[in-house]
Amino acid sequence: MHVPDGFINAPVSAVAGVVAAGAVAVSLRGARRELDERTAPLAGLVAAFIFAVQMLNFPVAAGTSGHLLGGALAAILVGPFTGVLCIAVVLLMQGILFADGGLTALGVNITVMGVVTVVVAYALFRGLVRVLPRGRRSTTAAAFVAALVSVPAAAVAFTLIYAVGGTTDVPIGKVLTAMVGVHVLIGIGEAAITALTVGAVIAVRPDLVHGARGLAAPLKLRVGGELVDAPAAPAATPAPVAARSTRTVWATGLVAALVLAGFVSFYASANPDGLEKVAADKGIDEKVQEHGAADSPLADYGVKDVGNARVSGGLAGVIGVGVTVAVGSGVFWAVRKRRTPQTPAARTAESV
Repeated sequence: MHVPDGFINAPVSAVAGVVAAGAVAVSLRGARRELDERTAPLAGLVAAFIFAVQMLNFPVAAGTSGHLLGGALAAILVGPFTGVLCIAVVLLMQGILFADGGLTALGVNITVMGVVTVVVAYALFRGLVRVLPRGRRSTTAAAFVAALVSVPAAAVAFTLIYAVGGTTDVPIGKVLTAMVGVHVLIGIGEAAITALTVGAVIAVRPDLVHGARGLAAPLKLRVGGELVDAPAAPAATPAPVAARSTRTVWATGLVAALVLAGFVSFYASANPDGLEKVAADKGIDEKVQEHGAADSPLADYGVKDVGNARVSGGLAGVIGVGVTVAVGSGVFWAVRKRRTPQTPAARTAESV
Protein backbone atom coordinates (compact mmCIF):
# COMPACT_ATOMS: atom_id res chain seq x y z
CA MET A 1 0.00 0.00 0.00
CA HIS A 2 2.92 2.33 -0.67
CA VAL A 3 1.24 5.34 -2.31
CA PRO A 4 3.42 6.78 -5.12
CA ASP A 5 3.72 10.43 -6.12
CA GLY A 6 0.84 11.62 -8.30
CA PHE A 7 -2.03 9.66 -6.74
CA ILE A 8 -2.93 12.45 -4.30
CA ASN A 9 -2.76 16.15 -5.13
CA ALA A 10 -0.25 18.52 -3.53
CA PRO A 11 -2.57 20.29 -1.02
CA VAL A 12 -3.93 17.07 0.46
CA SER A 13 -0.45 15.53 0.46
CA ALA A 14 0.76 18.56 2.42
CA VAL A 15 -2.05 18.23 4.95
CA ALA A 16 -1.29 14.52 5.34
CA GLY A 17 2.35 15.48 5.86
CA VAL A 18 1.35 17.80 8.71
CA VAL A 19 -0.81 15.05 10.25
CA ALA A 20 2.04 12.56 9.97
CA ALA A 21 4.54 15.01 11.45
CA GLY A 22 2.19 15.64 14.36
CA ALA A 23 1.73 11.92 14.93
CA VAL A 24 5.49 11.38 14.90
CA ALA A 25 5.98 14.25 17.36
CA VAL A 26 3.38 12.82 19.73
CA SER A 27 4.90 9.36 19.34
CA LEU A 28 8.38 10.65 20.18
CA ARG A 29 7.03 11.87 23.52
CA GLY A 30 4.92 8.79 24.15
CA ALA A 31 7.76 6.40 23.29
CA ARG A 32 9.77 7.73 26.23
CA ARG A 33 7.34 5.90 28.51
CA GLU A 34 7.46 2.69 26.48
CA LEU A 35 11.20 2.30 25.96
CA ASP A 36 13.66 1.15 28.60
CA GLU A 37 17.19 -0.21 28.57
CA ARG A 38 15.97 -3.61 27.32
CA THR A 39 13.33 -2.64 24.78
CA ALA A 40 15.08 0.33 23.12
CA PRO A 41 17.48 -1.82 21.07
CA LEU A 42 14.67 -4.25 20.25
CA ALA A 43 12.59 -1.45 18.74
CA GLY A 44 15.26 -0.88 16.08
CA LEU A 45 15.21 -4.61 15.41
CA VAL A 46 11.42 -4.58 15.02
CA ALA A 47 11.74 -1.86 12.37
CA ALA A 48 14.37 -3.88 10.50
CA PHE A 49 12.28 -7.05 10.74
CA ILE A 50 9.23 -5.27 9.33
CA PHE A 51 11.38 -3.91 6.49
CA ALA A 52 12.54 -7.45 5.70
CA VAL A 53 9.08 -9.03 5.82
CA GLN A 54 7.63 -6.27 3.63
CA MET A 55 9.90 -7.56 0.86
CA LEU A 56 8.04 -10.88 0.93
CA ASN A 57 5.00 -10.32 -1.27
CA PHE A 58 2.60 -13.25 -1.07
CA PRO A 59 -0.13 -14.09 -3.64
CA VAL A 60 -3.67 -13.30 -2.51
CA ALA A 61 -5.74 -13.45 -5.70
CA ALA A 62 -5.31 -13.88 -9.44
CA GLY A 63 -2.56 -11.50 -10.48
CA THR A 64 -2.42 -9.74 -7.11
CA SER A 65 -0.06 -9.96 -4.16
CA GLY A 66 0.19 -8.45 -0.70
CA HIS A 67 2.78 -7.81 1.96
CA LEU A 68 2.94 -7.05 5.65
CA LEU A 69 2.06 -3.50 6.69
CA GLY A 70 3.44 -4.09 10.17
CA GLY A 71 1.51 -1.58 12.26
CA ALA A 72 -0.18 -4.21 14.42
CA LEU A 73 3.02 -6.20 14.87
CA ALA A 74 5.04 -3.15 15.90
CA ALA A 75 2.38 -1.82 18.30
CA ILE A 76 1.96 -5.15 20.08
CA LEU A 77 5.69 -5.86 20.35
CA VAL A 78 7.01 -2.45 21.39
CA GLY A 79 3.96 -0.26 22.11
CA PRO A 80 1.73 2.00 19.99
CA PHE A 81 3.87 5.15 20.16
CA THR A 82 7.07 3.29 19.39
CA GLY A 83 5.16 1.32 16.75
CA VAL A 84 4.31 4.49 14.83
CA LEU A 85 7.99 5.45 14.90
CA CYS A 86 9.01 1.99 13.67
CA ILE A 87 6.75 2.23 10.62
CA ALA A 88 7.87 5.83 9.96
CA VAL A 89 11.52 4.74 9.95
CA VAL A 90 10.76 1.87 7.57
CA LEU A 91 8.81 4.09 5.17
CA LEU A 92 11.53 6.76 5.25
CA MET A 93 14.23 4.23 4.38
CA GLN A 94 12.11 2.70 1.63
CA GLY A 95 11.28 6.06 0.10
CA ILE A 96 14.77 7.54 0.15
CA LEU A 97 16.90 4.48 -0.62
CA PHE A 98 14.64 2.15 -2.59
CA ALA A 99 12.23 4.53 -4.39
CA ASP A 100 9.31 2.68 -2.82
CA GLY A 101 6.47 5.02 -1.88
CA GLY A 102 6.45 8.59 -3.12
CA LEU A 103 8.48 11.29 -1.40
CA THR A 104 5.66 13.84 -1.63
CA ALA A 105 3.32 11.05 -0.51
CA LEU A 106 5.43 10.20 2.55
CA GLY A 107 2.92 11.89 4.84
CA VAL A 108 0.08 9.93 3.25
CA ASN A 109 1.97 6.67 3.68
CA ILE A 110 2.89 7.31 7.31
CA THR A 111 -0.69 8.30 8.08
CA VAL A 112 -2.25 5.31 6.33
CA MET A 113 0.32 2.56 6.94
CA GLY A 114 1.61 3.77 10.29
CA VAL A 115 -0.89 5.82 12.26
CA VAL A 116 -4.14 4.18 11.12
CA THR A 117 -2.90 0.59 11.37
CA VAL A 118 -1.31 1.16 14.79
CA VAL A 119 -4.29 2.98 16.30
CA VAL A 120 -6.90 0.53 14.98
CA ALA A 121 -4.87 -2.58 15.75
CA TYR A 122 -3.76 -1.61 19.24
CA ALA A 123 -7.17 -0.35 20.31
CA LEU A 124 -8.79 -3.60 19.16
CA PHE A 125 -5.97 -5.69 20.66
CA ARG A 126 -6.31 -4.05 24.09
CA GLY A 127 -10.08 -4.45 23.99
CA LEU A 128 -9.83 -8.15 23.19
CA VAL A 129 -7.14 -8.80 25.80
CA ARG A 130 -9.37 -7.32 28.48
CA VAL A 131 -12.33 -9.59 27.70
CA LEU A 132 -10.48 -12.79 26.79
CA PRO A 133 -8.96 -15.14 29.37
CA ARG A 134 -5.46 -13.97 30.26
CA GLY A 135 -2.99 -16.28 28.55
CA ARG A 136 -0.58 -16.80 25.70
CA ARG A 137 -3.12 -18.26 23.31
CA SER A 138 -5.69 -15.53 23.82
CA THR A 139 -3.03 -12.83 23.45
CA THR A 140 -1.89 -14.39 20.18
CA ALA A 141 -5.51 -14.67 19.01
CA ALA A 142 -6.08 -11.01 19.85
CA ALA A 143 -2.99 -10.12 17.81
CA PHE A 144 -4.40 -12.11 14.87
CA VAL A 145 -7.76 -10.30 14.90
CA ALA A 146 -6.19 -6.87 15.42
CA ALA A 147 -3.81 -7.32 12.50
CA LEU A 148 -6.58 -8.68 10.27
CA VAL A 149 -8.80 -5.64 10.85
CA SER A 150 -5.98 -3.09 10.57
CA VAL A 151 -5.31 -3.76 6.88
CA PRO A 152 -8.79 -3.06 5.44
CA ALA A 153 -8.94 -0.11 7.87
CA ALA A 154 -5.85 1.29 6.14
CA ALA A 155 -7.52 0.65 2.77
CA VAL A 156 -10.55 2.66 3.92
CA ALA A 157 -8.25 5.46 5.10
CA PHE A 158 -6.53 5.62 1.72
CA THR A 159 -9.91 5.72 -0.04
CA LEU A 160 -11.04 8.63 2.12
CA ILE A 161 -7.84 10.53 1.34
CA TYR A 162 -8.30 9.75 -2.35
CA ALA A 163 -11.89 10.98 -2.19
CA VAL A 164 -10.62 14.36 -1.01
CA GLY A 165 -7.43 14.71 -3.02
CA GLY A 166 -7.36 12.10 -5.77
CA THR A 167 -5.85 13.29 -9.06
CA THR A 168 -8.12 11.17 -11.25
CA ASP A 169 -11.88 11.08 -11.62
CA VAL A 170 -12.77 7.56 -10.53
CA PRO A 171 -16.02 6.79 -8.64
CA ILE A 172 -15.21 6.46 -4.95
CA GLY A 173 -17.60 3.55 -4.51
CA LYS A 174 -15.62 1.47 -7.00
CA VAL A 175 -12.33 2.38 -5.37
CA LEU A 176 -13.61 1.54 -1.88
CA THR A 177 -15.07 -1.81 -2.93
CA ALA A 178 -11.92 -2.85 -4.77
CA MET A 179 -9.52 -1.64 -2.04
CA VAL A 180 -11.38 -3.21 0.86
CA GLY A 181 -12.02 -6.44 -1.03
CA VAL A 182 -8.40 -7.17 -1.87
CA HIS A 183 -7.06 -5.89 1.44
CA VAL A 184 -9.30 -8.16 3.46
CA LEU A 185 -7.44 -11.01 1.77
CA ILE A 186 -4.09 -9.34 2.42
CA GLY A 187 -5.19 -8.87 6.03
CA ILE A 188 -5.37 -12.64 6.46
CA GLY A 189 -1.69 -12.90 5.56
CA GLU A 190 -0.89 -9.95 7.83
CA ALA A 191 -2.76 -11.60 10.68
CA ALA A 192 -0.95 -14.92 10.24
CA ILE A 193 2.50 -13.28 10.19
CA THR A 194 1.66 -11.09 13.18
CA ALA A 195 0.22 -13.92 15.27
CA LEU A 196 3.13 -16.26 14.49
CA THR A 197 5.71 -13.61 15.37
CA VAL A 198 3.98 -12.42 18.54
CA GLY A 199 3.34 -16.00 19.65
CA ALA A 200 6.97 -16.99 19.06
CA VAL A 201 8.33 -14.07 21.10
CA ILE A 202 5.81 -14.61 23.91
CA ALA A 203 6.83 -18.27 24.06
CA VAL A 204 10.45 -17.40 24.88
CA ARG A 205 10.40 -13.87 26.33
CA PRO A 206 6.92 -12.60 27.23
CA ASP A 207 8.54 -9.83 29.27
CA LEU A 208 9.77 -8.22 26.05
CA VAL A 209 6.32 -8.01 24.43
CA HIS A 210 4.63 -4.72 25.28
CA GLY A 211 1.15 -6.12 24.71
CA ALA A 212 1.85 -9.12 26.97
CA ARG A 213 3.26 -7.28 29.98
CA GLY A 214 1.96 -8.88 33.13
CA LEU A 215 1.20 -12.07 31.23
CA ALA A 216 2.28 -15.04 33.30
CA ALA A 217 0.60 -18.41 33.24
CA PRO A 218 0.07 -19.44 36.89
CA LEU A 219 1.87 -22.53 38.05
CA LYS A 220 -0.56 -25.43 38.49
CA LEU A 221 -0.34 -28.21 41.04
CA ARG A 222 -2.33 -31.43 40.97
CA VAL A 223 -4.09 -31.89 44.30
CA GLY A 224 -6.50 -34.76 44.75
CA GLY A 225 -6.70 -35.25 41.01
CA GLU A 226 -7.53 -31.61 40.31
CA LEU A 227 -5.33 -28.78 39.04
CA VAL A 228 -5.11 -25.80 41.39
CA ASP A 229 -3.05 -22.62 41.32
CA ALA A 230 0.24 -22.89 43.17
CA PRO A 231 0.93 -20.37 45.95
CA ALA A 232 2.34 -17.09 44.66
CA ALA A 233 6.06 -16.56 45.04
CA PRO A 234 7.15 -14.07 47.72
CA ALA A 235 7.15 -10.46 46.49
CA ALA A 236 10.83 -10.11 47.30
CA THR A 237 11.79 -12.93 44.95
CA PRO A 238 13.33 -11.42 41.79
CA ALA A 239 11.91 -12.44 38.44
CA PRO A 240 14.76 -14.24 36.68
CA VAL A 241 13.28 -13.64 33.20
CA ALA A 242 13.62 -9.89 33.61
CA ALA A 243 17.30 -10.20 34.38
CA ARG A 244 18.09 -12.20 31.28
CA SER A 245 19.99 -10.48 28.51
CA THR A 246 18.21 -9.50 25.33
CA ARG A 247 21.27 -10.23 23.21
CA THR A 248 20.10 -13.68 22.16
CA VAL A 249 16.68 -12.40 21.09
CA TRP A 250 18.28 -9.44 19.28
CA ALA A 251 20.82 -11.61 17.46
CA THR A 252 18.19 -14.20 16.50
CA GLY A 253 15.84 -11.53 15.19
CA LEU A 254 18.57 -9.82 13.19
CA VAL A 255 19.69 -13.07 11.58
CA ALA A 256 16.07 -13.88 10.71
CA ALA A 257 15.61 -10.44 9.11
CA LEU A 258 18.82 -10.78 7.10
CA VAL A 259 17.85 -14.24 5.85
CA LEU A 260 14.35 -13.09 4.89
CA ALA A 261 15.54 -9.97 3.07
CA GLY A 262 18.73 -11.41 1.63
CA PHE A 263 17.54 -14.83 0.51
CA VAL A 264 13.83 -15.59 0.94
CA SER A 265 12.79 -12.32 -0.74
CA PHE A 266 14.01 -13.69 -4.08
CA TYR A 267 11.05 -16.09 -4.04
CA ALA A 268 8.44 -13.41 -3.27
CA SER A 269 5.52 -12.95 -5.64
CA ALA A 270 6.23 -10.61 -8.55
CA ASN A 271 2.56 -9.71 -8.98
CA PRO A 272 1.50 -6.11 -8.23
CA ASP A 273 0.33 -5.52 -4.68
CA GLY A 274 -3.22 -4.60 -3.73
CA LEU A 275 -2.97 -0.84 -4.31
CA GLU A 276 -1.01 -1.23 -7.56
CA LYS A 277 -3.57 -3.70 -8.89
CA VAL A 278 -6.57 -1.55 -7.97
CA ALA A 279 -4.86 1.55 -9.36
CA ALA A 280 -4.17 -0.14 -12.68
CA ASP A 281 -7.66 -1.65 -12.95
CA LYS A 282 -9.55 1.51 -11.97
CA GLY A 283 -7.29 4.11 -13.57
CA ILE A 284 -6.07 5.75 -10.38
CA ASP A 285 -2.51 5.66 -11.69
CA GLU A 286 -3.11 7.83 -14.77
CA LYS A 287 -1.14 10.73 -13.29
CA VAL A 288 1.50 8.80 -11.38
CA GLN A 289 4.86 10.59 -11.31
CA GLU A 290 8.39 9.26 -11.50
CA HIS A 291 9.90 8.78 -8.08
CA GLY A 292 12.30 11.46 -6.94
CA ALA A 293 14.82 8.79 -5.91
CA ALA A 294 14.47 6.74 -9.09
CA ASP A 295 18.21 7.13 -9.71
CA SER A 296 19.12 5.68 -6.33
CA PRO A 297 21.67 2.85 -6.58
CA LEU A 298 19.19 0.72 -4.61
CA ALA A 299 16.02 1.68 -6.49
CA ASP A 300 13.47 -1.12 -6.92
CA TYR A 301 15.29 -3.24 -4.32
CA GLY A 302 18.29 -4.04 -6.46
CA VAL A 303 21.91 -2.95 -6.41
CA LYS A 304 22.86 -0.92 -9.45
CA ASP A 305 25.38 -2.53 -11.84
CA VAL A 306 24.97 -5.98 -10.27
CA GLY A 307 23.76 -8.15 -13.14
CA ASN A 308 22.63 -11.24 -11.24
CA ALA A 309 19.07 -10.61 -10.06
CA ARG A 310 19.35 -12.96 -7.09
CA VAL A 311 22.57 -11.36 -5.85
CA SER A 312 21.36 -7.84 -6.58
CA GLY A 313 18.10 -8.26 -4.70
CA GLY A 314 19.77 -10.10 -1.84
CA LEU A 315 22.41 -7.41 -1.37
CA ALA A 316 19.77 -4.68 -1.48
CA GLY A 317 17.75 -6.50 1.19
CA VAL A 318 20.76 -6.96 3.46
CA ILE A 319 21.73 -3.29 3.05
CA GLY A 320 18.16 -2.24 3.79
CA VAL A 321 18.01 -4.31 6.97
CA GLY A 322 21.38 -2.97 8.10
CA VAL A 323 20.51 0.67 7.47
CA THR A 324 17.06 0.34 9.04
CA VAL A 325 18.32 -1.32 12.21
CA ALA A 326 21.09 1.28 12.51
CA VAL A 327 18.82 4.29 11.98
CA GLY A 328 16.01 2.82 14.06
CA SER A 329 18.29 1.89 16.95
CA GLY A 330 19.82 5.38 16.90
CA VAL A 331 16.39 7.01 17.04
CA PHE A 332 15.14 4.80 19.85
CA TRP A 333 18.29 5.14 21.94
CA ALA A 334 18.01 8.91 21.62
CA VAL A 335 14.37 8.76 22.72
CA ARG A 336 15.30 6.45 25.59
CA LYS A 337 17.95 8.85 26.86
CA ARG A 338 15.36 11.63 27.07
CA ARG A 339 13.13 9.55 29.29
CA THR A 340 12.39 11.28 32.58
CA PRO A 341 13.86 9.33 35.52
CA GLN A 342 11.16 7.73 37.62
CA THR A 343 10.98 7.07 41.29
CA PRO A 344 10.69 3.45 42.42
CA ALA A 345 7.02 4.07 43.28
CA ALA A 346 6.31 5.43 39.80
CA ARG A 347 8.02 2.46 38.18
CA THR A 348 5.99 0.08 40.31
CA ALA A 349 2.74 1.84 39.40
CA GLU A 350 3.62 1.77 35.69
CA SER A 351 4.41 -1.94 35.74
CA VAL A 352 1.04 -2.65 37.39
